[in-house]
Amino acid sequence: MEFSTKIIHTGQSPDLETGAIVPPIYMTSTYIQNSPNSHKGYDYTRAGNPNFTNLETTLAALEDGRYATVFSSGIGATTALFSNLSEQDTIVFANDLYGGTFRLYEKIFKKFGVKLLIVDTQNLKNVEKALAQKPKFIFLESPSNPLLKITDIKTITTLAKKYNVLTIVDNTFATPYFQKPLKLGADVVLHSTTKYLSGHSDVVGGTIITNDKTLDKELKFARMAMGLNPSPFDTWLTSRGIKTLAIRMQKHTDNALKVATVLNKHPLVKKVYYPGLNTHKNHSIAKRQMSGFGGMISIEFNLDIEQTKKLISSFKIFKLAESLGAVESLVNHPSSMTHASIPKKQRESQGLKDGLIRFSIGIEDIDDILKDLIQTLKNYYG
Repeated sequence: MEFSTKIIHTGQSPDLETGAIVPPIYMTSTYIQNSPNSHKGYDYTRAGNPNFTNLETTLAALEDGRYATVFSSGIGATTALFSNLSEQDTIVFANDLYGGTFRLYEKIFKKFGVKLLIVDTQNLKNVEKALAQKPKFIFLESPSNPLLKITDIKTITTLAKKYNVLTIVDNTFATPYFQKPLKLGADVVLHSTTKYLSGHSDVVGGTIITNDKTLDKELKFARMAMGLNPSPFDTWLTSRGIKTLAIRMQKHTDNALKVATVLNKHPLVKKVYYPGLNTHKNHSIAKRQMSGFGGMISIEFNLDIEQTKKLISSFKIFKLAESLGAVESLVNHPSSMTHASIPKKQRESQGLKDGLIRFSIGIEDIDDILKDLIQTLKNYYG
């Protein structure tokens, strides 16, 4: 079964009792038992729900994995992973990781004695040095948020296996439509389902996909024990949204490539970060491990910080907001929004400057998107 067929039919079987083409929302907290611990697979929704199962079946199939667990958010999914750590355990982060993931470590898990190594995943020698210290896992993003760095997933997972280190890949930006980390050797794939998978800015959720049955069991226990479960309605909405993932992602990437190409030549633009451009540092790696380049673009403009803040508040189609990956176009200032929890000195050492703007390119008509960008920029250039 091909991808566009999987997203419509896998985990989306019609209701057997009524014949409803779309499975219903099971808005229940508890389930009748025939006798203690004798039931039809569900006892309490914090531990499981038919809507969870439906979405997990879909997500595992799309990532070519065996098991999936859904959570209340992407950070909820990450929390479940981190909950398996013990005092003095070491983990490795890529140096361009989502600010919320860094905050989760810095403000929560660091207090329990978990140690952190931060490495530039573009430098394979430094990656291997970190792996040689036998951390519990290495946590990667590719493309990364917000600098759109591309990590050579296959090479790093090969190195990680050499040292028996688990590889986790946040695949939120690429989605399984464009990239399959498990096929590249990763042990775990993580998503914020809030973003492209649901696709409509009306859900918060997360998921982890793996081929490891023991890990999947541990993750489901963590979800139940720590209350990291989503609501049945949110998982149902994600199941509905994911049906159009293929056509949405194709439109996102088509629009993004056109925007990146046009703005790459604009006199106000200092640098465009988009893996689909030949000028991107890791364009060749992106071509090798991805089938498309996604809808995210980051741009550094030749503007001061005040001009930058005014610019991102001036667009008509692009809305200034947190998050990304939905049908509408969004604009974001990472330094003061999504990555504000990372200290300024550390942000800048990683290349995340105050003048950087992140665009989530929507699926509107490309002529309207370009018109909004070009006309707004005219206020700052001739």
